[in-house]
Amino acid sequence: MGINLTPIDRVDTISKEDFVNNYLKPRKPLVIRKATESWPALQKWTFDYLKETVGDKTVPLYDSSKADPSKPINASAAEMKFADYIDLIQKEPTDLRIFLFDPIKHAPGLLDDYRAPSDLMGGFLDKYPNMFFGGAGSITFMHYDIDLAHIFHTHFNGRKHVILFDNKWSERLYKIPFATYALEDYDIENPDFAKFPALDGIEGIEAFLEHGDTLFMPTGYWHWMKYLDGSFSISLRAWDKSWAIKAKSLYNLTIQRKFDDVMKKNFKNRYMDWKEQLAIKRAGKALAEGEPR
Repeated sequence: MGINLTPIDRVDTISKEDFVNNYLKPRKPLVIRKATESWPALQKWTFDYLKETVGDKTVPLYDSSKADPSKPINASAAEMKFADYIDLIQKEPTDLRIFLFDPIKHAPGLLDDYRAPSDLMGGFLDKYPNMFFGGAGSITFMHYDIDLAHIFHTHFNGRKHVILFDNKWSERLYKIPFATYALEDYDIENPDFAKFPALDGIEGIEAFLEHGDTLFMPTGYWHWMKYLDGSFSISLRAWDKSWAIKAKSLYNLTIQRKFDDVMKKNFKNRYMDWKEQLAIKRAGKALAEGEPR
C-alpha cells in the first residue's frame, strides 16, 4: 500500500476571503507562487548579497546525525564562517544546515526586504524571522513546530522537497513522547514497512518549492524537508486564534520541554531508549486500531 502522497494545492495569488475560508479555518496547507512579488528580497537576496551583509559571522552547523542524548539539545556538529558555508553549499552537496542562526539580527537592513502576508491574516510574531540554509541533499527530519504557530515558509535560490502530514497521524509517524519530532530511524522517502509497519497506509501531501514559492503550513503540521539544491528559506510565524492551541503551545515550551531536558540530562540513553520503544509501541497500537479514524 505504501505512503499515499498527494500534491499540495498551488495558486498564483489568493484573496483573503478564499484563504481564510478554504485554508486558514480548515487548516489546510497551500503553496502561493506569487506572494513574494512585492518583496525586494525576491531579486535582492542572492548568495553574494547575503555573504556581503553577514559573511564574517561564525555560525553553528547541523548535520543529519541522530540526536545524541548525552549532548545538550540542538548541539551543533560544526562551526564555520557564514561566507565559507555559503561557498560550500554552492559548490557541492553537503548535509550541513543552518537553522539556529538568524542573519537578520546581524543585518537589520534585511528587515526591509520582505513583507509579512498581513493581507491574508494577522497575528505575526517574530521581529527577526527564522532563516534556514541547507546544502543539496541535506534533510530536516520529520517534526512539527513546538510553538504551534502557523508558518509562511518562502524558499530562495533553488529547490526544496517538502512532505507534510496532518497532526492526526502523529502516532503512526512514530512520534517521540514528550517531544515534537518523530523517530529518526526511518527514511520517509523510502521507508522499510517491515520494520516500521505503522507508516504503511498513512496519507500526506507534498510539494516541490522553487525560488519565490511560499508554503502555508497550518499549526501542528508535521513536516519533512529535503534541499535539492544549496538554497535557503525564511519562515514568518503567526498565532492561531484558538486559546486551546495557545495553551498547548505554552505547555510545550515550558512544562514539556523542561521535563524532557531534565530527563535527558539525568538518564540520557536509558531515557531516550524508553521513549523510542514507547513510540514504536504506540505506533503499533494506532495501526492495530485503525487510527486515525
